[in-house]
Amino acid sequence: MIQAFLLIGQSNMAGRGPLDEVPPIVNPAVRMFRDGVWLPAAEPLHTDKPAMAGIGPGMSFADALQRRHGGTIGLVPCAFGGTSLREWQPGESLFTEAIQATRAALLAGGVLKGVLWHQGESDSDTWEDAERYDTGFWSMYHPLTEQIGGRGVPFLIGELGEFLADYTPGCGFFRTTNRKLEEIAKGGPAFAWVPATGLTDRGDSLHFDAPSQRVFGLRYADAWEQAAVRLGMRLT
Repeated sequence: MIQAFLLIGQSNMAGRGPLDEVPPIVNPAVRMFRDGVWLPAAEPLHTDKPAMAGIGPGMSFADALQRRHGGTIGLVPCAFGGTSLREWQPGESLFTEAIQATRAALLAGGVLKGVLWHQGESDSDTWEDAERYDTGFWSMYHPLTEQIGGRGVPFLIGELGEFLADYTPGCGFFRTTNRKLEEIAKGGPAFAWVPATGLTDRGDSLHFDAPSQRVFGLRYADAWEQAAVRLGMRLT
């Protein structure tokens, strides 16, 4: 059995940390779902924008859970850089593709154990978008989890980086978005908040660097364990 986790959101979930900044993580018991089959996991996990693909939180998350709990961990990478919450709504291609990939991964031997979400930078340019973030999130969350059988599994919500304060092209209302994200993470026992406190950017005030992504992945793993305790869930 492969214990599967869906990765969704925008570029900081997909990963933009330079590959040469950290040693590779090699764990034969960590798999990734690509082109309809489970393969040995290797970074970059996402191929949304191949020229920009790099280190995200997924690999250190999976490696940590596997080493702590054993078994085989599988990642279903479906994040896509630069996307707004509108692009993750029912009927949009990213929503549909995430459902299709997850269902295929489960048919190929996976059992869904959680969802990792990091998104919001693209919804932080205006106060209006940031303030209504929660409305857009719930209109995505309910049909998504219903269609992948994920209502009772941990849904992990990552904080946007504080370095966005220095991103002059946009993201001026990221703190409003973060407030909404943290409120969402208090919405029930399945949700868990993943703080980005102290994490640093790669020099563009927008994307986490690779060392920070490694730490972020460990925080996602800690958050999963907290939610799993509340839900009475275990990894095999």
